[in-house]
Amino acid sequence: MKIVVCIKQVPGTNQVHLDPDTRTIIREARHAVINPYDAFAIELAVQLKEKTGAETVALSMGIPATEKLLRDALCRGIDQAVLLTDRAFAAADTWATANTLAMAIRKIGAVNLVLCGKMAIDGDTAQTGPELAEFLNFAPVTAVTGNLYVWNDRLIVRHNIDGGYRDLSIKLPALLTVAKDSCVPRMPSIRSIRDGAVKPLWLWSSVDLGADLEQIGKNGSPTRVIRTFTPEITKTCQTIAGDLDEQVQALRKLIGDSLT
Repeated sequence: MKIVVCIKQVPGTNQVHLDPDTRTIIREARHAVINPYDAFAIELAVQLKEKTGAETVALSMGIPATEKLLRDALCRGIDQAVLLTDRAFAAADTWATANTLAMAIRKIGAVNLVLCGKMAIDGDTAQTGPELAEFLNFAPVTAVTGNLYVWNDRLIVRHNIDGGYRDLSIKLPALLTVAKDSCVPRMPSIRSIRDGAVKPLWLWSSVDLGADLEQIGKNGSPTRVIRTFTPEITKTCQTIAGDLDEQVQALRKLIGDSLT
């Protein structure tokens, strides 16, 4: 069994910069972190590896500095990693991103299961996972909360639905998007950090994937952003004088006026 975990780099600070020309997020490696939802996907992949002896691969698309995030995944128990890095991949929307990841997964070969975070915290679209499943023709299950067991050629999985959860038996190959708090991500030990530093990590370009440049990156993105902006945050302070009853009445009036 071979499991691929898709990992995304997201800004590690509250400040997100937008490129005024491409209208895309500027991703700086200095403060980048693993997308939090993807950390849960990494842990579920390692747990399945421990149960079944599966081979695990971390896959990401980004700038060369994203390698340090893949090294983090290797330190947490993933066996090997692939970084897709090429200027041709830049400014991709979710559709072009999913298409590029699908090409890489086909190149990896013999993949039974793909795990993704439910969504990325910088975009919040939750589109890439289901689109990737469509490109691969894998059975998709979203908002997985855990309870993963392999039985013959099927996977038993629990996922969130409105008002509760549901247990499913799905036939492999499959793609799961993992919800928050589905498990407790492990912290790397000193030994695992040492092992992760020497595990194999490959850098693949668009040439390595044999990609059509019109189907990846900005050229392959059907989404067109008309306008983006960073909202200005303004705060005002008003002092309310008087005793407690007078302050309460004044506050009620202020709140009422703001709602009308």
